[in-house]
Amino acid sequence: MKKKLAVILGPTATGKSHCGIGLAKMLGGEIISGDSMLVYKGMDIGTAKPTAEELTAVPHHMVDILPPTASFNVVDFKERAEALIDEITARGRLPIIVGGTGLYIKALLEGYEFSTKGEDAALRSELETLLAEQGKEALYARLIKAAPAEAEQIDINNTRRVIRAIEAAESGDALSHTKGGELVYDAVVFGLRMERSVLYDRINRRVDIMLEQGLVEETQRLLNEGVPEAAQSMQAIGYRQTVLYLKGEWDKQLAVDKIKQATRNFAKRQFTWYKKMPYINWLDLDAEPDYAAAVEKMCSVIKSKWGI
Repeated sequence: MKKKLAVILGPTATGKSHCGIGLAKMLGGEIISGDSMLVYKGMDIGTAKPTAEELTAVPHHMVDILPPTASFNVVDFKERAEALIDEITARGRLPIIVGGTGLYIKALLEGYEFSTKGEDAALRSELETLLAEQGKEALYARLIKAAPAEAEQIDINNTRRVIRAIEAAESGDALSHTKGGELVYDAVVFGLRMERSVLYDRINRRVDIMLEQGLVEETQRLLNEGVPEAAQSMQAIGYRQTVLYLKGEWDKQLAVDKIKQATRNFAKRQFTWYKKMPYINWLDLDAEPDYAAAVEKMCSVIKSKWGI
């Protein structure tokens, strides 16, 4: 029998955490983060990590589990999430995935398998040379050719991730379906969305709030603690642009504008990714979202499906 699983996904700034906590409280659930950045300790503001109060309101997993110097990918996520789903189910609780990283969630739900061949030093050297000689555009073009689906999920500026994705595709480490599109869990998948103009306004406000909360200071602290600017975690939107400001390459206003633009572009890529997931039950939110009503709707759908 397939294990029950609830999922709340959607583009950045739609309020997934609010709904996840509400749903967990109503159904006796535990939250597994489906966000690739929340795994890092000490990276709180730039990742829009739930507050300490929110994290203690219901059990959360896959948050603050790695130092900012560590790498983390879809294979790591899938392995950890599968184990957590087993543990939470065994406790008689409902596992709830909450996050926006489409590749991670799709790989988990659809049972992707991964082959893991050793690192190809020659290929790595070739790709680094391509980047150095022809630039990030040429590198990204190669990714589009090798793995177009993954390219939609990766920022062209995150060259480290682009290189790893090309390596995975060209060396045979690429993911593959095993279930013919059938979900491996008895899953109810909800998606939060709103009008683009409303979402972009929320994104812009969120970036302003991050600056007020101390994004610049947080980034400086990470650098002072020895986290390399080339680390995977520091390539994330918000941190990457702030580093350029701290190095004096951009003024502050340019950095803020670039963060907002990159985040809006990321939201577009998320929407594109979700189109590959036809099993999503979409909930449309207003400019001032009624999250309580959204959670009630989720509960209604779940109770109807599972008879609880």
